[in-house]
Order: sequence, then structure tokens, then C-alpha cells
Amino acid sequence: MALIDVRDLSFRYAGSMEHAVKDVNLEVREGEFIVLAGRSGCGKSTLLRCINGLIPHFYEGDMKGRVMVDGKDTRDNPPHVISQVVGMVFQNPENQLFALNVEADIAFPLENLAYPREEIRERVEWALKVMGIEDLRDRSPAELSGGQKQKVAVASVLAMKPKALLLDEPTSSLDPLSAKQLIETITWLNRHHKIAIVIAEHRLDLLLPQATRLIIMDRGRIVVDEEPRKALNRDVIPYGVAVPKIAKVAQLVMKMRGGCFRRLPLTVEEFVEEIKGGKN
Repeated sequence: MALIDVRDLSFRYAGSMEHAVKDVNLEVREGEFIVLAGRSGCGKSTLLRCINGLIPHFYEGDMKGRVMVDGKDTRDNPPHVISQVVGMVFQNPENQLFALNVEADIAFPLENLAYPREEIRERVEWALKVMGIEDLRDRSPAELSGGQKQKVAVASVLAMKPKALLLDEPTSSLDPLSAKQLIETITWLNRHHKIAIVIAEHRLDLLLPQATRLIIMDRGRIVVDEEPRKALNRDVIPYGVAVPKIAKVAQLVMKMRGGCFRRLPLTVEEFVEEIKGGKN
């Protein structure tokens, strides 16, 4: 059974004539790493809100179809129930941080659900350690950098020990180094803790080498859902998707020299390996 099962989903916000998502079908299995791409307004954020239960419980509108999370129908289960299976990290970490210090912010969701004190302590310690932010526990979120705030936001979700993480453009306000570090952490969580990742992002250069699937949306619909290298063999530019630079170079080389690559490289290391392989 899929961890997340979206069937015939359509949603239109109250007051809008257009559907934000339309006829979406999607399965996410445990341990997958899925990148959601597409131009702004294509439906990525709305789809994530549907999966974590904010739609239909907090956003008014017309919803059809269903979303099942670990066997639970999001229409019948409020977000605080769904969040114990699927955690959500928003674009702006300050929307999730409001306590006096980092430790209190991470503990808040657990306290709100009345977890035993000892279990709260253990989970907070685990989340701090996993995210490598133990030294920040007594700091005020207001004192932290953008990258540190985003790590704290992820830690507050991880403390719930979810089976999946949904991330809505988490690097959009980060500098390149902080973005790289955050994506490396997310990749580590996926590989070492088998947490499924569904991340809406524009920085595909960093993400696609880690991804198992690339899903591209356009006008509320899923138009591409394939392994990243397969997906990039299509013309994805009309959907507002920027092909990673190294993949562009490889495609140009293949066009000039013919099919010299066994697979489309997504990193410089893969490009070099393919060039060397082509000479053997």
C-alpha cells in the first residue's frame, strides 16, 4: 500500500474560477525522494497542502477526489493527526518558529499533543542531534541565520518522527551554501532513516541527483512523472523547469557527437564518468 495515495484530486479556492489542482493522481511510497517542479502558480503548494490536510480543513474551497495518508482519509482526519505521519516544512521558517528558544520550538508540537514528558525530551534530543543543531538549543530563533532557522523548522517536524517530509521551496530565501547544506541534510534523512521526501523546489541542480522521481506540474495538472533522467529527455522548458547546467552540456554534446552517453549525467562527476566510458 502506498504511504500517500492521491486519487482524482481537484481543488478550487473559494472565490476562484480556476482549479489550483485538477485531476491529480499520485502515489508516494516509503523511502521515495520526489521533486515537484513547475512555474510559480502551477499547483505545487496546493498539492502539498492537500496531502498534509491543510486542505480542506484550513483553506476554504471546492475539493473533489480523495487523499489517503497511511490509510487515513485527510477529509476525516485533522492536520494534527496527519502531521504525525507526514510533516510539512514551509517556505518561510519563521512561520513555524515562535518560542523563546530552539528547544521549546521543537518540543511544542509534542507538548500540544500531550506526549509524555520523558518521550518529549528523548524526541527533542534526537531531532537536535539528527539536524546537527545541538549547540543552538538555548538560542532564540530571532538570533539565527536563515539556514539555521530552516534546520530548526525541519527538526520541529522530525520530532514527530513522520514517515514522510513535505517541503515547500525550503531554500528559496537561503544563500547557495545554506541551501546546499539543507539539501544534504534532507538527502541524509531519506537515505539513513528512509523518510519519504516530497519537495517543491527550483534548485534542481542540487536535488535531481538525489531524486527517484521528477514530477512536473502545469496549470494544476501533473504533466510529467518519471525518473529524472527520463523526464529531462523531454522538452520541459515550456513548463518553467530549468534543466541542470551539466545536463544541458551533455545534451549539447550528444547532439553534436551522437549518442555518446549511456545515461544523462546530472552531476559533474557523472559527466566525467560518461566521457571516460565513451572512450573505452
